[in-house]
Amino acid sequence: MHSSDLVLSWPAPAADWTEAAPVGNGRIGAMVFGGAGRSRIQINDSTVWSGTPGGPAAALAALRAQGAGPQRLEEVRAALRAGDQDTAESLLMTFEGPYTQEYLPYADLYLTVTGGERAAYHGRTLDLDTAVAEDGFGLDGTAVRRRVWADAVTGGLCTTLDAAGGTVDLSVELCTPLREVLRTVAVDGITLGIEIPVDGAPAHEPEVAEPLYYADGPVDGYDPFGALALTLHTDGTTTLDDEGGLLVTGATHVLLTLASSTAADRHWRGTPAVDRAAHLGAARAVAARAAAQGADRLLKDHEADVRGLLGTTSLRIGPRRSGTYDVARDILGGGDELLTATVLFQLGRHLLATASRPHTGPPANLQGIWNADLRPAWSSNYTININTQMNYWGAEAVGLGACHEPLFDLLDRMASQGAQVARQLYGARGWVAHHNTDPWGWALPVGMGHGNPSWALWMMGGAWLSQHLWDHYDFTRDPDFLRERAWPLLSGCAEFLLDWLVDDGTGHLDTLPSTSPENLFLADGTPRSLTRSATMDLALIRATFERTLKAAELLGLDTPLTGEIRAALPRLRPLPVSAAGRLQEWAEDHTEADPHHRHLSHLSAVHPLGLVDPDTTPELAAAARRSMDRRGPGAMGWSWSWKIVLRAWLRDAATARSLFLEAARPLDGDSAVDAPVDGSRWGGLLPNLFSTHPPFQIDGNYGLMAAVAEMVLQSHTGTLHLLPALPAQWADGEARDLRCRGGLAVDFAWTGGALTGATVRRLTGDAAETVRIRHRDDETGLRLPAGHQIELDAALRPRGEPVPC
Repeated sequence: MHSSDLVLSWPAPAADWTEAAPVGNGRIGAMVFGGAGRSRIQINDSTVWSGTPGGPAAALAALRAQGAGPQRLEEVRAALRAGDQDTAESLLMTFEGPYTQEYLPYADLYLTVTGGERAAYHGRTLDLDTAVAEDGFGLDGTAVRRRVWADAVTGGLCTTLDAAGGTVDLSVELCTPLREVLRTVAVDGITLGIEIPVDGAPAHEPEVAEPLYYADGPVDGYDPFGALALTLHTDGTTTLDDEGGLLVTGATHVLLTLASSTAADRHWRGTPAVDRAAHLGAARAVAARAAAQGADRLLKDHEADVRGLLGTTSLRIGPRRSGTYDVARDILGGGDELLTATVLFQLGRHLLATASRPHTGPPANLQGIWNADLRPAWSSNYTININTQMNYWGAEAVGLGACHEPLFDLLDRMASQGAQVARQLYGARGWVAHHNTDPWGWALPVGMGHGNPSWALWMMGGAWLSQHLWDHYDFTRDPDFLRERAWPLLSGCAEFLLDWLVDDGTGHLDTLPSTSPENLFLADGTPRSLTRSATMDLALIRATFERTLKAAELLGLDTPLTGEIRAALPRLRPLPVSAAGRLQEWAEDHTEADPHHRHLSHLSAVHPLGLVDPDTTPELAAAARRSMDRRGPGAMGWSWSWKIVLRAWLRDAATARSLFLEAARPLDGDSAVDAPVDGSRWGGLLPNLFSTHPPFQIDGNYGLMAAVAEMVLQSHTGTLHLLPALPAQWADGEARDLRCRGGLAVDFAWTGGALTGATVRRLTGDAAETVRIRHRDDETGLRLPAGHQIELDAALRPRGEPVPC
């Protein structure tokens, strides 16, 4: 640990999962409980999901067999045009398939130190700069130190135990909550063969007869199997116990390395399937190779890797960043909001860097990569009407653009499945996605025929996720990414949207049917969901079209598609403003069934799409503020985060801070009891600082990270706007290597709420493009070659010429 590290501490072992410390490498995630006696490390593998590759296609075929398709869609549209909501809803619900699959727990590793019940526990820590969890205790004059980390260099989970002044005895147990079909135990390790369910129903579908269903063999050539191997090196003596575990005696040093090999991982990476013996061998080989390097080398390489990813960017609000902080006293105690903001910013970075790494597995889901429940809330899947997007809102700005890549891998799979859904259900080109997805590329509506259309029948999931492609390009200015990854997905999404639009007979193009997730409006006193051209639809379609055109221009493309988009754009309805001066949620000025609804779908036009801004569209910005005022404060983690970012983009620093303080307080209530989804019971932070409603959803943590970043730096208007929404109470601070659109990075500091100076670097991009920087009423423009930087004073005046970085 370096003296500059930010470290969280807890004085006691975790008594519950919500107190444990998360580590991960993008593939393996672990919740570390600590403790001197029987200590638990709960393990996940990001590829361990229920389901099979053929599941989405089979579900689509079943819907088509039941009559869902383009002809029925026209019947839905005719009913809506005739004002027959009941018929339209009944018909449209026949488009609902079953549920997406579940992210599942994988294993538990228990280490029991003999006599640990009488040890003096010294506490546990999590270093947010190295992603290492550590604890220690004293036992009969022997000082014991244990460290746990998930190593992206070797791909394994590493645990070390070191004793000074004596030796320790311990037992090692490895077990799984899934179906164990093989166990091999030798003095140097344990290997498990694990079968994974081929279907898993979410907890909110209680009528499913068998919520976790195992097959008796391969399904359509896919074998749902995983191998988990643990290798043990020690200077003590190892023997086998009678329960399939290991006993270590007389040890001063123990190194445990754990690795996984799954059929789902090979499918995700597009590599040929192998048999079970090959999986078992592969897991053993990875674990053994890691152990052979020794603990010191493993830890050194791990820390170098993590610091290389996390170490360039930092943010300090107030005077403190480095140090060890007691979570209950220093963070949840509420005594220093500046430290809390600093910690939650870095915690979000830690959680993203440990849950989402390139070439390791699927992206961060509703719980990142940490889940201990066989039926987790909302299946711990990808909910793509806000939650998955929020996971990655801050990735680029906080220097973790590489962590964005697994999301693009998921988009590739969704687009492949979504092309079939678009064609067969809607008679459209391109690709579509709805409310949920999973690593199998699920693109159908979900709901099993009884899900409310307000969330289940929403056709804009792909349009919203596609914005991340443009954002990654805009931050990196990587033309190869734009050409090879972004363009095929953006253009395919635009094709679907063109075909989804219908002429309203007056020259406008509408979306029909349309919903505003997940809110309802009142029609003759009855809550309804289906309408035309919800504001979120209009905003997403406009943003997709404009960005697709810009991408085509940058790539030198002039295709029939670009001509269609140019013809369609002027026919989209403008964003509607109500008679009361609020940005409307629907095309008509409907009354919301819940005026304080947790979703702010129509305000996606502000953030993240940037179609509404106080400088470029002041009247719409004022209307957006009025809409936010009507929504009010509070709810749950992700909704707070969204509200904070929106207030920051509207430059309402005081309200952004007030919302932040609400979101950063400890949960008041039982985290084991899920709160109503209506927001009537507010959420908060758990003892390990996970954000919860409850249930726990990690999007709140990622959203708070993004929100804090947007309060101190914005670049969505094409200008580097320094301290655009800084609360008066956050008077002093420093940012280093925050990233900006245009291939730029910036360091800056402030005192008394005012900028003291900045350094701007062009990492990539066009040297001929003017870099515009703004702080308060000061604004400047300059040219900056790639690989060069320039220092600016408090008034944004250059302190010399650009120099190489």
